[in-house]
Amino acid sequence: MAYNYRPRGLARPPREKKGIFKFFEIYGRRFWTLIELNFIYFVIFIPILVGWYLVGKFGSYTPLLLGLITAVLFGPATTAITKICRNYSQERNAFVIADFFDTFKKNFKQGLIMGIIDVVFTAGFVVALPSYMTWAEKESFMYVPFVLTISFMIVFFMMHFYIYLMIASTNLSLIKILRNSFFLVPLGLKYSLFTLLNWLWVAGLVVLLYPYSIFIVPIWPLSFLCFVNAFNCYPVIRKYVIQPYYDQRGEDNPEFDYLKKKEDEDIFEDNPELDKPVEKKQVHKKGKTIS
Repeated sequence: MAYNYRPRGLARPPREKKGIFKFFEIYGRRFWTLIELNFIYFVIFIPILVGWYLVGKFGSYTPLLLGLITAVLFGPATTAITKICRNYSQERNAFVIADFFDTFKKNFKQGLIMGIIDVVFTAGFVVALPSYMTWAEKESFMYVPFVLTISFMIVFFMMHFYIYLMIASTNLSLIKILRNSFFLVPLGLKYSLFTLLNWLWVAGLVVLLYPYSIFIVPIWPLSFLCFVNAFNCYPVIRKYVIQPYYDQRGEDNPEFDYLKKKEDEDIFEDNPELDKPVEKKQVHKKGKTIS
């Protein structure tokens, strides 16, 4: 009779969970840390929220200045929260406060430029959509630019599932990041759509629970959505952007070093007479550093 033999003293390796089970296992372990991260991210935007509230209530000629402040804070802060959520989703360690502000400073330039792009495009969509809708009520052919604008807005939004992840994970130029993000949306379409659906139901929940959701936003939805985004979309970036870099050079991706059986590990055996220390060998590697 055939049976699986396992040497005594070696524990049975745990069966790794996959999909949604793995997601909730990791998210559950990081739940309170992600609440702390959500609060830090929210606090950074308090000056922006206060500023736009005052503009809306009393009127002002400073929306451009507030838009610039939004760009300065939004891009780098979003890169920072994305970096930490990426680490957690891939079961790596991260220190919330230290890594957040370190990433904020390290990626400030690209984050700032991307923040300005986001502010400009958002302002464009806010102006264009109502205008096209009004014109379409008079001239039916104006529904064409209206639909095209909505389509581009959705694609541009979904590109952000990859943009800030690549800013935090690679040393690519912003032009290449934008180009890659555009192509990664259809390449990882299943993950892109699933992430979009999560954004829609969470946003809908926040709207439906208003004004009670005012007390929820500072502690939960922002880091949750960022974690969902990293969990779903970072593997797509690794598959189509990071891994090909190492494959072309015949190098190992350092992200997977923890999966290898190291030669300097001692193997436990039942017979103590056979236990001999293994000499440690220093292995020097060359390769791209993934931050």
